[in-house]
Amino acid sequence: MTRTDNTYGVAGKYSKTDSRVKAFRLEKNCGKGCAMREGVNHASGDVIVFMDADGQHRPEEIVKLIEPIVKDEADFVIGARKFEVQGKRPLHRRLSNIITTRLIRLKLRQYVYDTQSGFRAIRREFVPEIESDRYEVETEVLIKTAKAGARIKEVPVSMIYGVETGHFRLEDVLRFLWALLKF
Repeated sequence: MTRTDNTYGVAGKYSKTDSRVKAFRLEKNCGKGCAMREGVNHASGDVIVFMDADGQHRPEEIVKLIEPIVKDEADFVIGARKFEVQGKRPLHRRLSNIITTRLIRLKLRQYVYDTQSGFRAIRREFVPEIESDRYEVETEVLIKTAKAGARIKEVPVSMIYGVETGHFRLEDVLRFLWALLKF
């Protein structure tokens, strides 16, 4: 599948005018987890921000994620999407999120409202080695970060549904279950 959203082109434009912005392109689409792993390898800051490229999140809200880390209130901040306020999601996305969230809460013995949000900031020393290549990466990172003793905080963020470009399939549910058991 060829990317047509021009993410690389937009990022590349900013990288020419701001030395803090790095744009790079993977030769092959190897999955979300793979892209996150590569991003971490290229990043140089003290705080790593992950943001899905599907347009669900507003870049201007990145400051909400970074602020608790800078103020030393958290090591890992998740942008929690308030589903009941933000409108309807497809049924399969609602069901998968309810099930995965409850299973992760049981494993962590900690309440996390939005375990699958792709809008996150992590203090560099808590960024785990990312092994997953696909969507189960959110679960992997959350579990590993919690096990490492990170202080986890959630902040409310906006979300825009109807612009998703990801394709969540049954095999992704199976990968999630494997990640839940493995990590």
